[in-house]
Amino acid sequence: MNWKPLTNTLATTLLLGSVAPLVAHATVFMSVQQAQQAMFPAATMQKVAVQLSDDQVKQLKKATGIYHAFKGDQVYQVAGGGWFVVDQVLGKHEMITYAIGLNPDGSVKQVEVLEYRETYGGDVRNASWLGQFKGKTVTDTLKLNKDIKNISGATLSSRHLTDGIKRVLLIRQMVRVA
Repeated sequence: MNWKPLTNTLATTLLLGSVAPLVAHATVFMSVQQAQQAMFPAATMQKVAVQLSDDQVKQLKKATGIYHAFKGDQVYQVAGGGWFVVDQVLGKHEMITYAIGLNPDGSVKQVEVLEYRETYGGDVRNASWLGQFKGKTVTDTLKLNKDIKNISGATLSSRHLTDGIKRVLLIRQMVRVA
């Protein structure tokens, strides 16, 4: 039998043809404006810039375990003293964009997942799971498998979303907006 090497073109075709493409997708469930209307119907909101000191950033990292920066450009003060905040946390591999509405007393009014980019684990957007956060404050534990139930198959997304909500509650406590 004579062995003949594959040509570069044929080898490349065979190699690329045997590799499944990685497909990233994002599902947008609602826009920022839709979430604002769902949480605070007909309320006026004013966008405010939230800047954190280096010490505050360190405190947040220690308290929540979230190491990517909080983008303070998506914070809105609601007429009457509430807050509306858009934030992102890491799911398993991709970012989850969510919105949280806070009552004037700092308790959670509502949480909505705006955009989910993972291929699985999207159960974190279910109303029954998100409803666990309603009424929670900065003094609550906010830990997965403690006062927040886990979702099998979405453990990292559940944990990181819980940590993100805790981070927003801590930021609300740290920062006073005029």
